[in-house]
Amino acid sequence: MNQDISNREDVFLLVDTFYKKVRKDSTLGPFFNDTIKDWDAHLDRLTTFWETSLFMTKKLEKKYYGNPLEAHVKVDKANNNSITELHFGIWLNLWFETLEELFAGEVTENAKRRARKMGSFMYLNIFKARQEES
Repeated sequence: MNQDISNREDVFLLVDTFYKKVRKDSTLGPFFNDTIKDWDAHLDRLTTFWETSLFMTKKLEKKYYGNPLEAHVKVDKANNNSITELHFGIWLNLWFETLEELFAGEVTENAKRRARKMGSFMYLNIFKARQEES
């Protein structure tokens, strides 16, 4: 049986494994591969994001400061407002698949809940930004 996510190294393993799948995916890959120029820096930033999100009460090596919504709105705009619920569905399915392959436990389940909430938040706010723009 898999162990739960317990530290930054586990979070990095999750993020790295997940984004290897994303980059190969025929629907998501083009968005990420065309946008991200420095994958090492991006994986480090996303590891920090998820570590902060999952272990808010623990002393962290790094803490995430950033605006992921702004970044996603820019990517949507740069891609002619073509991000849809399909993209978020694929993203979430790959996230769950990766979690279930690697980990099991309370923090793992929390990572699923947080991703589901984050996906809904991003999806709704990308469309809100489109309306505000027009």
